[in-house]
Formats: sequence, C-alpha cells, structure tokens
Amino acid sequence: MNASAANEAVELAREWADSPRWEGIERDYSADDVVRLRGSVRVEHTLARRGAEKLWRLLEEEDYVPTLGALTGGQAVQMVKAGLKAIYLSGWQVAADGNLATQVYPDQSLYPANSVPAMVKRLNNALLRADQIDWSEGKEVDWLAPIVADAEAGFGGPLNAFELMKGMIEAGAAAVHFEDQLAAEKKCGHLGGKVLVPTSQFIRTLLAARLAADVLGVPTLVVARTDADAATLLTSDVDGRDAPFATGERTPEGFFRVTAGIESAIARGLAYAPYADLVWMETSTPGLEEARTFAAAIHAEFPGKLLAYNCSPSFNWKRHLDDDEIAAFQAELGALGYRFQFITLAGFHSLNQSMFELARGYAAEGMSAYVRLQQRELGLEEHGYTATRHQREVGAGYFDEVAQAVSGGQSSTLALKGSTEEAQFEESGAPH
Repeated sequence: MNASAANEAVELAREWADSPRWEGIERDYSADDVVRLRGSVRVEHTLARRGAEKLWRLLEEEDYVPTLGALTGGQAVQMVKAGLKAIYLSGWQVAADGNLATQVYPDQSLYPANSVPAMVKRLNNALLRADQIDWSEGKEVDWLAPIVADAEAGFGGPLNAFELMKGMIEAGAAAVHFEDQLAAEKKCGHLGGKVLVPTSQFIRTLLAARLAADVLGVPTLVVARTDADAATLLTSDVDGRDAPFATGERTPEGFFRVTAGIESAIARGLAYAPYADLVWMETSTPGLEEARTFAAAIHAEFPGKLLAYNCSPSFNWKRHLDDDEIAAFQAELGALGYRFQFITLAGFHSLNQSMFELARGYAAEGMSAYVRLQQRELGLEEHGYTATRHQREVGAGYFDEVAQAVSGGQSSTLALKGSTEEAQFEESGAPH
C-alpha cells in the first residue's frame, strides 16, 4: 500500500472510531481492506450520500419516519408532494409489476437481481425531473427524499450481496435492507415455506453490504430483517446460536425444522444489531405487545438501537385493531423505538384499487366516471396537487426552456404555448 493509501486508511479508521454515525457499529474487516478495494479513482455517489445523510438525520430527529412503498416514479413524486419525507421501495412490488424481466412474479426472488437498483434509479430520476421543473419556474423545493430499498435475501452469497449493495448505491439508494432467508427459497415474509440461513451466514451478508458502502465511500444505512418470528426451516445447524430453536427433525430437502417465534427473532436481532443501523422483525399481525417485547430485548443490550416496522397490507387491520388503536398505533411504535415505519405495498394497492374503481365506473357510466376523477384532481390543487396539468407534470415546460435556450429565445415550436392545457386549466390557480 502506497503512502497516500495508507494515510487514507488511517483517516478512515479514525472516522469509524470518532464519528457518532458509527457508534455501536462493528466491522470484521479493516480500513486497510476498504482502501485496498477502492481502486485509485473515487467516484462520487451524490444521490446516495445525500439521501443517507438526510435519512440518518430524520431518524435521529423525528419521533418516527412514516412512508409508503412506491411502484412508479410518479407515485414517488406524489408522496413527496403530499409531505412524506422518505420513500420505501419494495421488492414485492418490483416482482409484481416493475422488474426487468417484464413479468408478473410473486415475491420469491424470481426477477433479475438488478431490477430493484433499476427502480431506485427510476424513482430518483422522477424526483430529479420534478426538481428541475420547479427550479426552472423559480421554486426551491427539496424533492430528493431518501429511498429505502429492498435487497431481498441478497440473491446469493456475500459476493452477490456486495455487488447488489454497490448497485443500489450507484442508483442512489439511501438505505438497503437484507433478510435472513435462504435466497434460493426466498418468500415474502407473509408466505409459508421460509427457510432461514444460519445466524453467522447472515452476518456475513450484512458485513458484505457494509463493506460495499465503505468501498464506495457512502454512509448508506444497512437494515437487518429477521423472518424468524414465522420461519420454521433452517439450512444448517452449524451455528450454535441457532441450536436452541432446532427440533431435531429434518425435511425431505434436508432442511432442519426450527421453532418459530419471538424468542428466535430476538436472538437473531441481538446477533445482527452490531452490524446493522436498523433492526426489523417481520411480524404476522399488527401487535404492540410483540413489538414492545422485541424492542425491550434489543434495547436492553443495545440502548437506542433504531428499529423498523412493516405496517403491512398483508394484515387485516380491522380484524386485529379498532379505529382508536389504529390511529394511535404508529405513535406508540415510535415511542418504542421503531423510527422507520412503512406500508410496503401501498403503491400496488392504491394503483389497483383506483384503476378498478375508475374502470368499473367507466364501464357503467362512460365519461361521467372520468370527469368525477378530474374534478377530484382539481379539488386537490388547493392542497398542492399539480398532476391535473399532466403536460407540465412530465416536463413539457422544462423542455420548452431547453428549446428557448438553444434557439436564443426564438423557438416557434414550443409545446405548452397554444396547448389545451394552457387554454383550459390556467384558472385552477396552480402554477404553470
């Protein structure tokens, strides 16, 4: 290692030791390892760095950060416009309707591994376009909400997790979560048939993700999810920490049967906590008692450890909680330390429900159904909604500015000038 690289490693080690950002975070590799893997050319990952730093501040300062799962760039824009401060990107939704195979899949890691990074880029591009449109009109809005992205079970071993994490960062993700399932048998946390990997194996996945972030020089948040509350299978009994939950039975595939439940989830959460910025226990029902038990166990050993909670659409909420309990649920979770709370499949459900409602009305009533939708859009403009003017929303005015710039202000082919949007929607009071 040359003198410059050696100095870089010394500075990095000092940062790990002194920065509050890395308090309580363990790395089983050295700063020398990181610098040796960086190469001689440092590439700046502005969106990922900006998002990671912003998300960390939010998690430190807010009672909790609530958000929804976005399925399209347009949904991400509407979330920020409506006041959400972060965006969740679900692998389930990418599998269902946003993967590079252009297929519809269940949440079983069947899609190409670079599909979620591609969706991260798509969401960031939509937010960047919204920023460019507003900036060109003289407005100053912070559109770049941090994106928390789903890396599933890593799509393989530690090397796969390392490369996947790099892809997430290059696309601009602020945080990435991994789960402790066997990638080859990965299932949605609310499906059966989940197979856990040994605790030590998943720690290597977390280390690989952290190493990737360190090599790229970005403080990306690593989120560790355990599915042990519901998973009943384990690939190997090599790790003694998993032994208390083994039943002694084997399956025809050779898997070990294990006892699922909160105790197993706590044991794994405690093992993962030193290697993750947030810990997430996937649950089967929305229950404060279970959440309280898990949080208390983690915080007894790791005080102040940030926790995440999936307010999942897979729960039948009204079957478990009444209206008052639902209204108070997130604030109570926040008080327990669940600082990041998200509805994973909000994009999928809102997209399908709204289109079904429109199509059903249109099939029965024709244009009256669509006009009702348009009137609802116009009514939302007083709250900041702007997509009624869809031409502006996607940048027609912005590219008019480009045309004017390259023509010296003499373009005769501007898009918005003379458009139906200019003529018919100007009185709404929202900006053009």
